[in-house]
Amino acid sequence: MDNNYNILIADDEIKILEIVDLYLSKEGYTVYKAKNGEEALHIFENEKIDLVILDLMMPKLSGEEVCMKIRQTCDVPIIMLTAKSEVDDKLLGLSIGADDYVTKPFSARELVGRVHAMLRRSYKDKNPAADYFSFNDGDFEVDFRKMIVKKRGSEVKFTTNEFKILKVLLANPGQIFSRNQLVEKAFGFDYGGYDRTIDTHIKNIRQKIEDDQKNPKYIQTIYGIGYKFGGK
Repeated sequence: MDNNYNILIADDEIKILEIVDLYLSKEGYTVYKAKNGEEALHIFENEKIDLVILDLMMPKLSGEEVCMKIRQTCDVPIIMLTAKSEVDDKLLGLSIGADDYVTKPFSARELVGRVHAMLRRSYKDKNPAADYFSFNDGDFEVDFRKMIVKKRGSEVKFTTNEFKILKVLLANPGQIFSRNQLVEKAFGFDYGGYDRTIDTHIKNIRQKIEDDQKNPKYIQTIYGIGYKFGGK
C-alpha cells in the first residue's frame, strides 16, 4: 500500500501524540500533531490532510465540535479516540460524522491497523485529482482540500455556503438540481433557510467566476427546474 498520506492526530495527552506519531511515521505517513481542538482545525484548514484522528475530550474545542466543523466541508476519514466506552458515546461520534472509534487505552499497533484499513477503503476508488478542478486552461480553478477558488490565477473569496453549493454542482457536472435539492445536498435536511436563498448564493458565485453573468458558462440556469454546472 502507498503510505504517502498526511495524517492529523489531535490529543491533549502529549505521550499519546508522541507514540502515535512514532508508529505512524515508521509506516511512512506524514504526521501533523495538535494539542487542542482549535490547533487541529487550524492545521486541517492549512494543510492537505488525508485522515484525522481526534480525541473526544480536548480543550478549547472538543473532538465532536472539530468533527462537525470538518464535516461541513469535507468527507475526509475521521477516527475518534476516547476514554469513554459507553455505546451511546460511540453512536454519537458516528452520528456526527466519525468513521471509526477507538477506546483508550489502545494498542498503537491496532490504531495503525485501523488507519491502514480506513485509508484503503476511503481512497481505493478515488482519484486524488478529484479534489482539484481546472476549467478553460486555468480560467477557473477550485481546490476543495484547501478551500481555494481562483479566477485567472487570482484567489477569489468564497463563503462557506457558496463553497458547499459549488461542491455539489462540480461533483455532478451536467446534472440539474432544483433549489430544494441543492438545499438538501449542500446544507442538509435541517437547514433553516429558504430554498430561494439559493438564488442569492448562485448570483454571488456568478459574480465571482463568470465573465458574463447574463450568459454564464459555469453555473447555468435551467428555467423552471433549477441549476447545473456546465463547465468543461
